[in-house]
Amino acid sequence: MALYSIDPSTGETLKVFMEWDAKKIQEQVKKSSHAFDRWKNLQCSDRGKILRNASRILKKNKQAYARLITTEMGKPVIQAQTEIDKCIWVCEYYAEHGEKLLENEYIHTGENTSYIRCSPLGIVLAVMPWNFPFWQVFRCAAPILMAGNGFLLKHASNVPQCARAIEEVFRNAGAPSHTFQTLLIGSKSVRRVLADNRVAAVTVTGSDTTGRCIAGLAGTYLKKVVLELGGSDPFIVLDDADIEYTAKQAVKARMINTGQSCIAAKRFIIHQKIFQEFTDCFTEKVTELSIGDPHQRSTDIGPLARKDLLRKIDAQVKASVRKGACVLVGGKPVQNTPGYYYLPTVLSNIRSGMPLYSEETFGPVAALMKVRDEKEAIRRANDTAYGLGSSIWTRDVEKGKQFIKEIQAGCVFVNEIVHSDPRLPFGGIKHSGFGRELSWYGIKEFVNIQTIYMKKHW
Repeated sequence: MALYSIDPSTGETLKVFMEWDAKKIQEQVKKSSHAFDRWKNLQCSDRGKILRNASRILKKNKQAYARLITTEMGKPVIQAQTEIDKCIWVCEYYAEHGEKLLENEYIHTGENTSYIRCSPLGIVLAVMPWNFPFWQVFRCAAPILMAGNGFLLKHASNVPQCARAIEEVFRNAGAPSHTFQTLLIGSKSVRRVLADNRVAAVTVTGSDTTGRCIAGLAGTYLKKVVLELGGSDPFIVLDDADIEYTAKQAVKARMINTGQSCIAAKRFIIHQKIFQEFTDCFTEKVTELSIGDPHQRSTDIGPLARKDLLRKIDAQVKASVRKGACVLVGGKPVQNTPGYYYLPTVLSNIRSGMPLYSEETFGPVAALMKVRDEKEAIRRANDTAYGLGSSIWTRDVEKGKQFIKEIQAGCVFVNEIVHSDPRLPFGGIKHSGFGRELSWYGIKEFVNIQTIYMKKHW
């Protein structure tokens, strides 16, 4: 079997990598195990220095890494540069704060000494997606490595060049050889890696289907697992929202990364009083988006990352239209192009039972639905198997605070689009997974939280 690096803007095969066989996998896991024995005994300050070195390498080569992201998965280059900026930020955050986050917590238990110590858990396997090929990896690698764990990367099969480049970043940053190791394997080899007793845990970012599969394997082998899965985030627009501003943010929230984001706004839930005005404003702004070569700085919408993804989003739109959805703009692939382009699309009259209502959608497609009042808005927002992100748009902040209590999601943003931040925990509930990345919560996911009790005398 092989891993193909394909330029989605042209369909051209760039490079082909042969998958590792069982013997090669075992050799690399063994090397990672030896590397972990050295890495775990480094001082936090020394691990922090290596993360700082990684951030410097990312800064120095930002343009080259951004071009690689754009070439291999089609992200518009300006957005690819922003992705590298976030990788720099998360490395610097844990380099600065990691030691403090991991320090012993002393508990008063009388005259004796009691404290909680965080020790490395072991080698962590990371199964990562293609849509943010650098950020998703650095988002979990920075805290996992800072905590003293080893890191095995099973990246998405369509971004092998990004996977190898990230490994090179950590190697050049001074991490001992194989502390961070990219595995050139397909999904069928994940079981083999997880079954190895030297691998302690697994973290997954991907679809709920992938999450179910790997969580089942983790259960079989009794390995710790964190799942950051899909989303169908509601974008709730109340009747007192600033329509011009909110519509502008709504386009950004849906169309960033050509709509290929788990925390992109998917379902736009709009109060009936302002539905038509918002729809007109939103649709006008969507039609102004520039679609084309992702290497051009003026491009807003690039190609979808793979041909099968183009087919899937088109099938979801067509099925929803057959059930009564109305296409306001777009609604089909771009014709007469070798790349995997889909027109920026807006649909209204979205109802329960349609794919655009109930399924996660990865592509530049916005689903608009009208609701009678705030009570129906909450019901529609929660009427999903997912629970990752959500946003509420209103001039009344107190009303927004009340909505927060009703929304079933891992994060709720008021008058701001959903995004991740190294200082804040990130993750979901329901079919969007469990566990958290980033912040204090993220670094504690893959440590042995060890209780220490020392009696002072007999």
